[in-house]
Amino acid sequence: MDSSNKKQIIIIGPSYPYRGGNSLFVTKTYEVLQKDFDVKIFNYKLLYPSFLFPGTTQFDRSERKVFKVPSERIVNSISPVNWFIVAGKIKEENPDLIIFDWWHPFFGFCLGTISFLLKKEFRKRLLFITENVVSHESNKIDKILTKIGIGNASMFLALSGKVVKELQRFSQSKKIYRSELPIYDCYEANDSDTVSNLKTNLNIKEDHKVLLFFGYVRKYKGLDVLLESFPGILEKHPDTFLLVVGEFYDNPELYLDLIKKYNIGNRVRIINEFVPNEEVYKYYQVSDVVVLPYKSATQSGILNIAYGFNKPVIVTDVGGLAEFVVNGKTGIIIKPDSTREIVDGYDKFLNLQKEINFIENIKEHNTQNSFNKLPEVINQIVEEIE
Repeated sequence: MDSSNKKQIIIIGPSYPYRGGNSLFVTKTYEVLQKDFDVKIFNYKLLYPSFLFPGTTQFDRSERKVFKVPSERIVNSISPVNWFIVAGKIKEENPDLIIFDWWHPFFGFCLGTISFLLKKEFRKRLLFITENVVSHESNKIDKILTKIGIGNASMFLALSGKVVKELQRFSQSKKIYRSELPIYDCYEANDSDTVSNLKTNLNIKEDHKVLLFFGYVRKYKGLDVLLESFPGILEKHPDTFLLVVGEFYDNPELYLDLIKKYNIGNRVRIINEFVPNEEVYKYYQVSDVVVLPYKSATQSGILNIAYGFNKPVIVTDVGGLAEFVVNGKTGIIIKPDSTREIVDGYDKFLNLQKEINFIENIKEHNTQNSFNKLPEVINQIVEEIE
């Protein structure tokens, strides 16, 4: 398509130099849309104030810039004056569609104000893509901030059926479109690193089966339940190793105390750090299955990274997680908050692995990922606006 004839889209959301799942999602959205549309990212120049961010840094220190796409760092999440400036700049651009990436009520005043300032002139052109509606650990204030933040939307694009249901409480009967998170297959492996070498470097025996828990650690992610289930796993499958990789946003002592309590330190390795892009593959390549024992969720980028490496998953049936798993084919779905379910789920996986080709099933499942059709959905939205 001739670039002069392309419809213009502005995305308001985080991208490089910010790290993490939201930045990666905005990057992937830009990449999949920019072939058919003239896309600009209005990035944050201040995302979270440093005192509110629980991790070590908000910025991507990786050598390999997986997230790096063109953007203009213009939005300040805590400056009302800035919100007027951003709205004014958008009016000057006069885009055909404005996409707000919504995932947390902290941004309620910022995105709510910008969308309010645009509502009169762009009342049909404000699309909110919702990864989460309210946070996993939400309270009454979060719900109020969410109502403020997304209240001016013209329509929504939800990334799971769970989010669709949650949106219906806030959407005031506005149209809700559907998509999902993309498959994150952007983490390249070093071909010279064999699984055997990687296991050796991690002090994992060659014949050990590896369960991987990946991503930042918070209470809702259920690492405590996984650790409590691990003695039962070892009792049935003593050749198992648990690899926990990700920065702790909770006090790690809770989890370290559980490891001591159950005397499983020789079979659990904790790597308490944010993993740079060029090292992600190491942990997925050595793993046999990725475990997401979440107590609550909408969807998870960790699952889609696992699928990017063609790794099967064990997930709890919470939120929208189970929507993206074909039980017994791409992974195992279990009930949440239960050590017995995790033990039985892992046992079921090992038994099915003898007769089910999880890798081929995941490859086939990835081809059906609806994010690939996002340009069609956005084109439909733009046509309906006109």
